Amino acid sequence: MIVLASTTIRLETSTKNGLELLKEHKREAFDEVVSKLLALVPEGDEEGKYSDKFRAGLLDALFDANQGEYVSLGGLKKGLGL
Repeated sequence: MIVLASTTIRLETSTKNGLELLKEHKREAFDEVVSKLLALVPEGDEEGKYSDKFRAGLLDALFDANQGEYVSLGGLKKGLGL
């Protein structure tokens, strides 16, 4: 028998509801859902493993891009005066 350590985390109700929607089946544990989400953030590439800070930055950038918060290449060039 495998005994798993557990902990309590606080979630907004809307976050919990969103995680519920991502479950493949009703009895799937939130741990499984969160693990799948974490697996979406790459751990590294052919050049090596990413630092935790870099991975957190990737996650923030993906979130921002998904929210439409990004600078286009043209906007970046204009901002840099190119």
